[in-house]
Amino acid sequence: MVQQVPENINFPAEEEKILEFWTKFNCFQECLKQSKHKPKFTFYDGPPFATGLPHYGHILAGTIKDIVTRYAHQSGFHVDRRFGWDCHGLPVEYEIDKTLGIRGPEDVAKMGITEYNSQCRAIVMRYSTEWKSTVTRLGRWIDFDNDYKTLYPEFMESVWWVFKQLYDKGLVYRGVKVMPFSTACNTPLSNFESHQNYKDVQDPSVFVTFPLEEDETVSLVAWTTTPWTLPSNLAVCVNPEMQYVKIKDVARGKLLILMEARLSALYKLESDYEILERFPGAYLKGKKYRPLFDYFVKCKENGAFTVLVDNYVKEEEGTGVVHQAPYFGADDYRVCMDFNIIRKDSLPVCPVDASGCFTAEVTHFAGQYVKDADKSIIRTLKEQGRLLVASTFTHSYPFCWRSDTPLIYKAVPSWFVRVENMVDQLLRNNDLCYWVPEFVREKRFGNWLKDARDWAISRNRYWGTPIPLWVSDDFEEVVCIGSVAELEELSGAKITDLHRESIDHLTIPSRCGKGSLHRISEVFDCWFESGSMPYAQVHYPFENKREFEDAFPADFIAEGIDQTRGWFYTLLVLATALFGQPPFKNVIVNGLILASDGQKMSKRKKNYPDPVSILQKYGADALRLYLINSPVVRAENLRFKEEGVRDVLKDVLLPWYNAYRFFIQNVVRLQKEEEIEFLYNESTVRKSPNITDQWILSFMQSLIGFFETEMAAYRLYTVVPRLVKFVDILTNWYVRMNRRRLKGENGMEDCVMALETLFSVLLSLCRLMAPYTPFLTELMYQNLKVLIDPVSVQDKDTLSIHYLMLPRVREELIDKKTESAISRMQSVIELGRVIRDRKTIPIKYPLKEIVVIHQDPEALKDIKSLEKYVIEELNVRKVTLSTDKNKYGIRLRAEPDHMVLGKRLKGAFKAVMTSIKQLSSEELEQFQKTGTIVVEGHELHDEDIRLMYTFDQATGGTAQFEAHSDAQALVLLDVTPDQSMVDEGMAREVINRIQKLRKKCHLVPTDEITVYYNAKSEGRYLNNIIESHTEFIFATIKAPLKPYPVPPSDKILIQEKTQLKGSELEITLTRGSSLPGPACAYVNLNICANGSEQVLEDFLQGHTCG
Repeated sequence: MVQQVPENINFPAEEEKILEFWTKFNCFQECLKQSKHKPKFTFYDGPPFATGLPHYGHILAGTIKDIVTRYAHQSGFHVDRRFGWDCHGLPVEYEIDKTLGIRGPEDVAKMGITEYNSQCRAIVMRYSTEWKSTVTRLGRWIDFDNDYKTLYPEFMESVWWVFKQLYDKGLVYRGVKVMPFSTACNTPLSNFESHQNYKDVQDPSVFVTFPLEEDETVSLVAWTTTPWTLPSNLAVCVNPEMQYVKIKDVARGKLLILMEARLSALYKLESDYEILERFPGAYLKGKKYRPLFDYFVKCKENGAFTVLVDNYVKEEEGTGVVHQAPYFGADDYRVCMDFNIIRKDSLPVCPVDASGCFTAEVTHFAGQYVKDADKSIIRTLKEQGRLLVASTFTHSYPFCWRSDTPLIYKAVPSWFVRVENMVDQLLRNNDLCYWVPEFVREKRFGNWLKDARDWAISRNRYWGTPIPLWVSDDFEEVVCIGSVAELEELSGAKITDLHRESIDHLTIPSRCGKGSLHRISEVFDCWFESGSMPYAQVHYPFENKREFEDAFPADFIAEGIDQTRGWFYTLLVLATALFGQPPFKNVIVNGLILASDGQKMSKRKKNYPDPVSILQKYGADALRLYLINSPVVRAENLRFKEEGVRDVLKDVLLPWYNAYRFFIQNVVRLQKEEEIEFLYNESTVRKSPNITDQWILSFMQSLIGFFETEMAAYRLYTVVPRLVKFVDILTNWYVRMNRRRLKGENGMEDCVMALETLFSVLLSLCRLMAPYTPFLTELMYQNLKVLIDPVSVQDKDTLSIHYLMLPRVREELIDKKTESAISRMQSVIELGRVIRDRKTIPIKYPLKEIVVIHQDPEALKDIKSLEKYVIEELNVRKVTLSTDKNKYGIRLRAEPDHMVLGKRLKGAFKAVMTSIKQLSSEELEQFQKTGTIVVEGHELHDEDIRLMYTFDQATGGTAQFEAHSDAQALVLLDVTPDQSMVDEGMAREVINRIQKLRKKCHLVPTDEITVYYNAKSEGRYLNNIIESHTEFIFATIKAPLKPYPVPPSDKILIQEKTQLKGSELEITLTRGSSLPGPACAYVNLNICANGSEQVLEDFLQGHTCG
């Protein structure tokens, strides 16, 4: 039997009950069991680190994944949903280093890799309990029991297999490159990692002189923002084709050489310098200069401290003379290698250790962290007379994505995957993927792929999957291992784990007489592991070979826009290298969630509300819907605001719940008072003659069709607004206009038809909304399903709404003409409401007339057929329809879009604006029909000009009217005061006070009451109003209305005095009456805020208990 819906609802508490229900019946696993023989829908879940708590970014991505996978299941697919954990790499090691005070490789060596990795393993799943709790509380159905972890030996073995395939294809090489280097984590980072965390910083800006050996009175001038690289200077570089000048610095009396185009970098006025000579940069090639420091003077034997030439030197910044520290700059390294200043077989000039501190070679600054040494270096240069200018420079600079410390660029030997030679194939495979939104594929990701660089996959770290290369001491013999079995065979050892402490000691006999081969010390970049997850999570190809190949590539993935340079990228690179195809078919990219002030969310600043507290206050459905119904699903940024979550609950979930509650109340009333049992059977439902029933059913079918199309296209950002709009249409239009029918005031047959319509719509809405708001839809469904005729049930198991397939469009119910007619009626009502609001005339007070002016006779015909709803909703006595604008003094007016036209028309803008304002009504009416008009020789369109109706009261001779319009119609509302209407408004105020007292008493519709009143007003005005409107009041409140006194025998429920337009009114409600009470649509919402329970009162907008 259907259960009465409680008056008070606490959404978070109800959600907890639904979680218990799902757990009790093992609903998720049962869902998978039911679909196991259906076609597969493959989903990859990007693995997060469990070393930190889940934040709003995780919640958003998890919600998107949950919505799409629930939708896929409800569309007839089997969807395995395995949770994954990223367990290796910098995030884990950095936490251990902080905790244990480890500052570099020496500290790890003292501790031992075995102990170090043991410490890492201990914290890998530090917050796994919190993760599971939060993810589950959000309503996400995901398999934690069958999860994958990148530390599992089976996962690591598949990573080895991936690497072996790349190695065998010649895609792996060892090289020395200048790479982004994290001094906090003591390791190089890949090119894409370095782009993940840019910040605006203020760095030193110094201009330094390099005196020429041939004439030390003449100096080259170079500019740098990294003074710490100057001790490693080995050359300077100029552009051979650009014009350079020798000048005399007037103030300093010095002779300087720099690019002519860059004189403005040093001098504000031309009078500050005198040009002595002009020459191309090629003239300077090979000239020697005096070194800044003597740390590496021996390099002069190899041609160091010479002017080199290269076209990479540009005229956009600096002086056109670039100082070269080849082991700290990619271009520096290339140019110095080209000119044999450095060679692959020579010792590197790289006096900076893994922690970013100067080594002993740089005697003056040894042991200092390079960034800290900037000031000392600048001071030294000044003392030596080599500093020309020192200031500061603000620019965007890369920081370590894990430690949030500045990166440096440093030449280190690394292992690379060749990516540059597969760029064209990467771009082709990217074109095969469907991206939402599309611009991410073309712009953000596509542009990144075009400039892809070889991927540095090795890390000089400890806690990760070891790179399976065993090499001779001279690196000439290399064996790549692709499986545990292969390593066991070649090493003769039994292997149970693949971490460094378990295999670093293993050796392989050389086949070339080079003794024993040892494993290289590096481990994989953790991004290589996550990029391998499609294969490694199923231990491919060692197990599940056919299952994987049948389900690859994935149907769907989703992550944040930052992953265009992370997981999306590594997935594509590896899949392209391995199989020549993309790893996924469809991807949704979300934007970033920021604090309410637009700043990055920061634990330190505490500038955002804790997600757990939001869940406790408002529930998961409200949070899910808030996030998904925002720009962040279009890969734009969202400023998170708690009031936004509250508004979703108040404006969407609560009205929807009220409509459901109103329906249940009237079903119960039908059973109790009329002894009619409501059972819904779609196949036996008769077509309702009521136009609003036909409209809402048609509107629902149109929504289902739209839902199918847009969800299949993964455009969640178009679906949610339409679903939310439908909730508003249902609650504030359909239920509001049909409340009397639903309560049986127009007869039982009509009542049942209205209830059948509302049931059909509520059930379909629940099925559509189930992926988005899994809790509330389950709550409603558990009560609604008992009203379904068992004979009509086709699904095998209907225990949960999440077992049901999505509704299919019933084309026979779609009536676009009716939808259009209702839409026109709504427009008229909304225009009328705007006028009432503007004139502060409450809806309780009736008005004489509304005039609707529209150029389309068919539109007026539609409005005429719905006239009674206009009268009722706007509380007017008469509706007049007309196409005659002139009769009422109506004119069209053009309002140009100044911003759009200003940019496009430029100098012609003013003349066009003047002409637009002078356009005649006839010209504007023609423009209204065609959407195009030529003004001053410029063709203008709908988006350039907005048409508005204006109302000239003097011309129309109708001073009692107030007007408002939209693009199609204009409404005139007669706002002239009328005593009979004022009296009726007062009667409605009395009704309103009575209904509020009913609500305070928490009365249900079937509670029988009697209403007593005592009015005190001048000249018995209020008494007269009540007496003359007794029948009107009675028809609404459905309870006897009597003047004081209250019989002593009556049980008083509530008694209250209130002021009404200067009159005092005392109302008493007593228990007992033979008449039924109204079907009350009010509901209270309990929320928990700041540790205490509060009541948020709300009700269906404009819907009173009567």
